[in-house]
Amino acid sequence: MENWADGLKEVAITVTDEKGVFTDMNLHSKRVNLKDVTKTVVGQDIKMCHSDRSNAIIKNIMQTKQPNVYTIIKKGQKKLIYQAPWFKDNGEFGGLVELSLVIPEQMPHYDRG
Repeated sequence: MENWADGLKEVAITVTDEKGVFTDMNLHSKRVNLKDVTKTVVGQDIKMCHSDRSNAIIKNIMQTKQPNVYTIIKKGQKKLIYQAPWFKDNGEFGGLVELSLVIPEQMPHYDRG
């Protein structure tokens, strides 16, 4: 079966378990985060890939179960970074997911409330 997440050309998806061990990355996440897309960090601790500052943010997300959302500009592209906890069917904390997606510098906004 084809992996639908690998078909997302502008969305990097990276997932960990409740201990912070990488469990999945789509192809775009590998392109963005690894030098070689044939390699993987699945099975490795998220702390090994991040600075002390980033690890403090990750720890906070895991403790508070609240997302961390911000924008960046990287290599000339504006991106939305959405880091959030995910939960198992029984409601228990399952781990973290990070979505990194390219957004246009200018884009429409609609009020649908």
